[in-house]
Order: sequence, then C-alpha cells, then structure tokens
Amino acid sequence: MDVSAAHRSSPARGDRMRDNLTVQSAFGTVVWVVSILGIVGAVLGLALNRRTWDAYGRDHVVRDSELTGVGGVSGSRVMAAAAVAERDEEVRQMLEAGNARRRRRGETELDIEAELVRLTAPTVDDELRSEIRDLVIARNHRRARRGQPALDVEAEVKRHIAELGRT
Repeated sequence: MDVSAAHRSSPARGDRMRDNLTVQSAFGTVVWVVSILGIVGAVLGLALNRRTWDAYGRDHVVRDSELTGVGGVSGSRVMAAAAVAERDEEVRQMLEAGNARRRRRGETELDIEAELVRLTAPTVDDELRSEIRDLVIARNHRRARRGQPALDVEAEVKRHIAELGRT
C-alpha cells in the first residue's frame, strides 16, 4: 500500500481540529441555554404551585404543639407516657430474662416489679431536693396569703419526687 494513499483515506489533522473547536465553542452556549431553561422552569413551578411556604410539611411533620391527646392532654405528654410505658416493658423483659438465667443456675429469682421500681426510680441529688423544697415553701407562702392551710413540706417534696418517676 502506498503511503500517500493512507494519508488520503484518513481525515486531515486540520479537519479534526476544526471539529473540536466547533464543539468547544458551542459548549458555552449549551450551558447558558440549559441554565436559563432551568431558571424559567423553577419560576414557573413556584408560580403555578398553589401551596404557600407555611403549608410545606404539614401533611407529614407535626409539631408537638399541634398534637392533642385524649381529653385535651398535649401530644408530648401522651408520647412521653407511651415512651415510659415502653421503657418499663423493655426493662421488665430484661428482668424476666435475668430471672430465667438465675432459674437455670439454681439461684433465687428477683421480684420483677420491685426491681423495676428500683431501676426506674428517679435519681434525686441534694441540689434538686433543695430546689423542690424551696418551691414547696414558696407555695406555702402563697397559700398563707390566700388564707389556706400550709402543706406538709416533707410530704410534698416526696410527692414531687414520686411524680418525677411517673413522667
């Protein structure tokens, strides 16, 4: 085969360079056209959409303030009570599994309910106990101004601490 024939059958190097320059010069135009079309599409989508910004997420996300439970109880309290009940059930299941292991080893079993109360009881340090006592004393002062009898401070402190374990 003749060397000159091989050169004639393939496109000239200059022709390939011209094709590349044509594609490269069109790239900027394509980017601008696609960007403008995207912006126009976004503006049309916003204009044609009937929802306001406040309405987004209303169907799927609910704030705690929007929840109401039985009898007007707030949703966060209902959810908190459900979480406490679920926690107690899981702790009870773990204690039952521990008792099953103790039974297999021949050891004495634990009282599940007493152990559950012990494990889920709130931990109250002296600072918290003092703060609760101060609140009860302040409540007694308000009751005295209204002419009501004073409450037993220690009994009220114990009641408030017990309420911490229930919520």
